[in-house]
Amino acid sequence: MKMIPLQKVLFSLLFLTSLHITGQGFGKITGKVTLSDNTPAESIAIALKNTKYNTMTNFSGQYQFKNLKPGTYILSINGIGIKAITETITINANQTLTKNFKLNESKEELNEVIIKRSKYKQNNPSLSLRLNTPVLEIPQNIQIISGQTLQDQQITSMSDGVIRNVSGAVRLEHWGDLYTNITMRGSQIQAFRNGFNVVSSFWGPLTEDMSFVDHIEFVKGPAGFMLSSGDPSGLYNVVTKKPSGITKGEASVMGGSFDFYRASIDLDGKLDKKGKLLYRFNAMGQNKGSHRHFEHNDRYVIAPVISYQLDDKTKITAEYNYQRANMSEVGSYYIFGPTNDGYATMPIDFTMTQPGLPDTKINDHSGYLLLEHHFNPNWKLTAQTSYFKYLQQGYSSWPTAVGPTADLANGEIIRNVGIWDAESTMYLGQMFLNGKFNTGNVSHKVLGGIDLGSKDYMADWGQSHDLDTFDDPFNVNNPDYGPPANGLPDFDRETPLKQRAVGLYGSEYAAGYIQDEMGFFKNKIRLTLAARYTWIKQTSSYSDPLSDSHITPRAGLSVSLTPNTSVYGLYDQAFSPQSGIIKSGADVKPLTGNNVEFGIKQDWFNGAWSSTFSAYSILKKNELTSDPANTPQQNFSVVLGEKRARGLEFDVRGKIVDGLNLIANYAFTESTVKESNVATIIVGSTVPGFAKHTANTWLNYTVTSGKLKGLGASVGGTYLAGRQTDTWSVGLEKLPNYFKMDGGLSYETGKFKITANMFNILNEYLYSGSYYSYLNAYYWQTEAPRNVRVGVTYKF
Repeated sequence: MKMIPLQKVLFSLLFLTSLHITGQGFGKITGKVTLSDNTPAESIAIALKNTKYNTMTNFSGQYQFKNLKPGTYILSINGIGIKAITETITINANQTLTKNFKLNESKEELNEVIIKRSKYKQNNPSLSLRLNTPVLEIPQNIQIISGQTLQDQQITSMSDGVIRNVSGAVRLEHWGDLYTNITMRGSQIQAFRNGFNVVSSFWGPLTEDMSFVDHIEFVKGPAGFMLSSGDPSGLYNVVTKKPSGITKGEASVMGGSFDFYRASIDLDGKLDKKGKLLYRFNAMGQNKGSHRHFEHNDRYVIAPVISYQLDDKTKITAEYNYQRANMSEVGSYYIFGPTNDGYATMPIDFTMTQPGLPDTKINDHSGYLLLEHHFNPNWKLTAQTSYFKYLQQGYSSWPTAVGPTADLANGEIIRNVGIWDAESTMYLGQMFLNGKFNTGNVSHKVLGGIDLGSKDYMADWGQSHDLDTFDDPFNVNNPDYGPPANGLPDFDRETPLKQRAVGLYGSEYAAGYIQDEMGFFKNKIRLTLAARYTWIKQTSSYSDPLSDSHITPRAGLSVSLTPNTSVYGLYDQAFSPQSGIIKSGADVKPLTGNNVEFGIKQDWFNGAWSSTFSAYSILKKNELTSDPANTPQQNFSVVLGEKRARGLEFDVRGKIVDGLNLIANYAFTESTVKESNVATIIVGSTVPGFAKHTANTWLNYTVTSGKLKGLGASVGGTYLAGRQTDTWSVGLEKLPNYFKMDGGLSYETGKFKITANMFNILNEYLYSGSYYSYLNAYYWQTEAPRNVRVGVTYKF
């Protein structure tokens, strides 16, 4: 309530300032830019040469310059793939001049030029990041993985090789193709979709299939101010496909090793002649086997989108995403071995799963309603709401005991299957305002908004069943996949989940934020000041409800040394709820943290490719981590205390020369404990869950002329060194260094494109894993040996 008078004062000052400015006989230029097919030309750069005035057309092609002193100006229109336009314009006092322009290019032509010119590089963040600033000028490390990158690398899901395109991102211990669980800058980062935090518990969300994904944005460091509460290590934001206004379609089929078959379709077009009602429809079906026996993960996707342009200023978009997974039980990819043997003692295709277990079935629904309204070219209101429903009926596997023990010989294991039925419901809403204005020689880009959310998660993992007996255990040296000695489980599913759930988690939050990006010296120096107030209430079946609130400030400075080079510094804070159970019954407090970051960004050769170098230090407090004393039936957490992550990151992406595109990155990461509340975790200990050195490359060359035009070749590699396990119990053996090489060939002619990739070309035994002290055992997950995928795409 105390903020209301301050808001009134600020709005009064802005109002008086606008009266002062508009009362001095200044003029205005407005207009609309269209393409040759009469569609609006969106995101086209327009400037008045040799002045501070520059802008971009909105989604209706409109632009505006106001508060112009009387005089003569040279108006310039530029954009990727278009013929530049310049025109001399004279503006008089108190005059509003309307100037419309029509470009020679059509939207289809523009789209093709943009793809060919910027195959792996995108210059602007999505609407859902809320920032109306090019990536080059944002005082933070943001890496964008383009849709073309996903296609060239034949990436089919969020957990299928995406992270090779971003420095420092790893999945050292993962959940197969169920949950993505990416670690970056020393911690697991938050998962977002279209600007919404879609994490309702540690287990989730279901990894997105790429059939309905347009591109993916990795925001490094605290970004809670932009998108809601989040981990200070960063987030990834999956941006789904929207109608483009271009009537086109694309159908693809793909097949590969280990019974992999996939088909998808992408339809994009208009539902009326005027192009006001647009649609996008994506669908996919996939059967996917595994290099391990008796394991599969089949997926189905439907994703329709409709947008309607009410008028030149307002657009409404409605979207629905449905994913269904029929898969082996969670944990089928785990292999366990005794302490004396260490990691990777079994063949790469070895499995401990039991044939005959029913599928784990997941239905994942999400719906969005988005409103965009331009008051004028300088002020825009965006509001969106979303609904998420996650339903899981399935199983998880984990051993009860691993020999040698008093009752088991070396190589003998008691396999256990537990029930895992879960339901997650989320209602999320956002509203924010972007605006631009000048005060004297200072330009302002302001952002203000509110976030609201309600999340509930419940799960039954309280029923379990041993498949084997101590008299007849499973022997990894002589595996018997026949009927298990103790039979298959028969769990209670007649009782409603709400009554039998042993894990109940919920959170509600409300937040408001404001930011001002001030541009000095014709926007060559940009100072960003922002703050966010967040209130969060958390509930759990294991503790009393808790609520807390916090103000997180943000300050950033970005300086353009040249039009293509900027340096930046950032101080940011984070505030995030945590889900967990502390054995003592103590309250779970939200996580807090801060980030100090410096970097330099460079666009090379007229923006064809870009590079980013950053250095950071993140301090986190009150972070929960898994209790080292847990047994398989326990999910207790402990409050670690305080930890610090430091590192360096370097990313390069884009077109080096015609036909040659490169993605390369390197990260050095170091994360240590600064304060500890756990007797077994000493100060100075290395935090689990990251790799000290990560390096990735992906090089693609396509012949651009001659008889071989359209023929392409790619090669890439991933190297990890200093890998930490995902538990505090490190065991006697460390994870070895990791190197994987992939490559492929492609050929595009007319409307057809054939792509073939080989993964793990060197046929290395690749795995990740950890050590569990209570089992006296190592476990690991193997990656597929050498395998191939071949796909055919037809565009129409």
